[in-house]
Amino acid sequence: MRQRKVKNRSLILQKCSSYIWDLKSPLPGGRPVYLEIGSGKGQFLTQKALMDPAGFYLACEGGVNINVRILQKAEELGLENLRVITEYITKPLECFPKASLAGIYINFCDPWPKDRHAHRRLTYRGLLLEYREIARGGFLEFKTDNDALFEWSLSEIEAAGIPVEFMTRDLHKSEYTGRNIPTEYETRFSDAGKSINFARLAL
Repeated sequence: MRQRKVKNRSLILQKCSSYIWDLKSPLPGGRPVYLEIGSGKGQFLTQKALMDPAGFYLACEGGVNINVRILQKAEELGLENLRVITEYITKPLECFPKASLAGIYINFCDPWPKDRHAHRRLTYRGLLLEYREIARGGFLEFKTDNDALFEWSLSEIEAAGIPVEFMTRDLHKSEYTGRNIPTEYETRFSDAGKSINFARLAL
């Protein structure tokens, strides 16, 4: 979906600059660190951070007209435990030390429907193996409304040899729904009657 250009973007970035995370910065010690890849406007991860002040949350959103929105949310809420990575992560092992994360969230990512773009999908087996290295002993949670992407992702997960702790093709009617925090897209899809696919992996 094409995003409209944000007015006064440079001023917003300046105001919220303390919430921008440099990938060269060391991660905070003594607390679990969680990463969401493709955070959109930040509804999901800001709620996670509010509910878990002991954790440290990194929102990765490279879209220049989107990441300002999560920066604004973080600044308005005064979230000490959330920072925003304003660039795309294509090589996780070059961005994070091994076993440095407690968990990874991938919510409603781009399905890249053409076969030649399969390696760009965030659940491609090569990336899954890198996620396992940076979050060894942790978890990965994946949500999507795209049934074809979900089925393909399950085959990639199996090929990568990563155990599935929980899986459902209708999250909002599953036993996991009480723990679920919806994203902006998720609310829209669910209200339209679309079931949400979900998998939690043990890394």
